[in-house]
Amino acid sequence: MKEIKKETINETIKETNKPIQERKILQNKMYLYLTEFFAGMSVMAVELGASRLLAPYFSSSQIVWTIIIGTIMIAMALGNIYGGRSADKTPNPDKLYGRILFAAVWIAAIPVVGKYIILGISGLLIFAVSSNFLVIAAFAACMVIFVFPLFLLGTVTPSLVKYTVDSLDDNGKTVGNLNAANTIGSIIGTFVPTFISIPAVGTSITFLIFAGILLLLAVLYFISPKTEEGHPGKKSSQKLPRKFFAAILLFLLCCLFGHNSSFAFWQENLTYEGESVYNYLQVYENEKEVALSTNVLFGVQSVYRKDQELTGMYYDYAMAAPYMAGGKEKEQLDVLILGMGTGTYATQCQRYFENIHVEGVEIDEKITNLARTYFELSPGIKVTTYDGRAYLNAVDETYDVIMVDAYQDITIPFQMSSVEFFTLVKDHLNEDGVMVVNMNMRGNKEGNINQYLSDTIARVFPEIYTVDVPGSTNRELFAGNQEDLLGTFQRNLSKETDEELFHMMEQAGDSMALYQQGEYCMTDDKAPVELLGMKVIDELIKREVEYYRDVYEREGWKGLLSEL
Repeated sequence: MKEIKKETINETIKETNKPIQERKILQNKMYLYLTEFFAGMSVMAVELGASRLLAPYFSSSQIVWTIIIGTIMIAMALGNIYGGRSADKTPNPDKLYGRILFAAVWIAAIPVVGKYIILGISGLLIFAVSSNFLVIAAFAACMVIFVFPLFLLGTVTPSLVKYTVDSLDDNGKTVGNLNAANTIGSIIGTFVPTFISIPAVGTSITFLIFAGILLLLAVLYFISPKTEEGHPGKKSSQKLPRKFFAAILLFLLCCLFGHNSSFAFWQENLTYEGESVYNYLQVYENEKEVALSTNVLFGVQSVYRKDQELTGMYYDYAMAAPYMAGGKEKEQLDVLILGMGTGTYATQCQRYFENIHVEGVEIDEKITNLARTYFELSPGIKVTTYDGRAYLNAVDETYDVIMVDAYQDITIPFQMSSVEFFTLVKDHLNEDGVMVVNMNMRGNKEGNINQYLSDTIARVFPEIYTVDVPGSTNRELFAGNQEDLLGTFQRNLSKETDEELFHMMEQAGDSMALYQQGEYCMTDDKAPVELLGMKVIDELIKREVEYYRDVYEREGWKGLLSEL
């Protein structure tokens, strides 16, 4: 067998990988590494932006995150395959940077049209799907909005390998450097949106920023002069492709129409709209009240009545806990609220109990700031920015009442739903202390999330009572270290002088039911709260759209549109 010299192989690789007309900028490998770096950064930024874009409609639960990650991995895998084959078949960098240009414009268009696509898909599926609506709708939205641009970015790595490797001597080093650049970019693209751009300027501008970076990479490439084959130093005359100018024009239009985009575009006259590390936030008000919503689709999280009356919501029923803890008989009543929100419950407790000392824990500092600004949360109420369970692990204090109100979107954080967590709460209660838990996903089917929570709590506390809040999906659960909670409640309620609160508490007391422990249990190891929450949402959606489905079946689209 004839021996082939390594130099010959290297020359063959060099000639095979060399474009017919190489642009001057490709001679600088640093530019190729920067392309890889910013492609990796943009993929992660789009992934994090996707979670925030979808959250107001489908929640930010682990299920939605799984859909986002899975969809993006599909797109990247397909992009890797196509990019490698395309680079081997037609080693033309113009095509790669054309794809980057297209991806940049698509990502820039997401703030402009993404929300309409989500609502359009949801509107179609809500009449066609009877179960797992949120899962299917979120997956379909991800596929339509995010798969194609990330598929295009997935072609970057195999294509750059083709254009960068020109020798067997250092091909491993070159590929390693490219992968390292991609990984470092991905790391930075993970932290920057979460901690800097989204809280500072919002999701829409975050999409535009990273689209602009990709666009700039492509612009630098296309304006770089070509060199003629056989004349490396000679520049070739060139015309910029039409798609180059079209892409810039479309990007500028997206900046114009998408820079101040509102997720809740059907809402007008909002008092405040913004984003934090954890939430999409809205504050709106009318003559009677101010309300906070951390998720467009799933209702109101906090309410402040300007006339300082009771809210008519679950906060009122939760006021039974101080009476159960003997609040009218103690010199000082210590209350801890895990999931402070804007402080509705804290404000009401302060209003009706002169001997009360309230402190709260809220993981989102921006919500606490809104509470001070718009909801008249007393500056004397201490609020610690921390996770509720981590806070209990860090302090030794005990309390008369601990309020657990940590629902987020459609579910409660799993770490605050387990036997271990409720045992920790019990350890921080005084001997006659009471825990009240707000459960906002009242389901009718066997094995719903409230049943799981109640059974889990019943394994820790000797006596628990539940009461359903009229006109809502909320259920309040009361659990105590002492027995005869209702007896203590009635004894202390008899000392209440406020007539409105007295009648509200009478109504709550008459509706309370002693809970009988069942077989369900959640632990730190196994707490399927997201799946349980999805089941209840399916029930709620099914009930809500039943009427409109009937209208559609009888009168078709015209009848449905007239109803809407």
